[in-house]
Amino acid sequence: MTLFCKQCNERRVPVFQKTENISFWLCEKCGNFCDKDDNIIRELSELERKTLEKEVEDFEKDTAKLPQEKMKRRKGVN
Repeated sequence: MTLFCKQCNERRVPVFQKTENISFWLCEKCGNFCDKDDNIIRELSELERKTLEKEVEDFEKDTAKLPQEKMKRRKGVN
């Protein structure tokens, strides 16, 4: 299994499919799902694309609430 798509040479990310209980690899540019044997299974549907975008937006909103740590210089260390 390569981390890059055969068609466009873009990065793939693993996406777990709850219905099939297996992980498929999704190309970020093409939107194709591939299995572990590097066979193209199907394309990303519009509904799946919207749910993924919504999950990313929700994650960004939730993490924006966390306070940022301030960088502190350590004193007395050479």
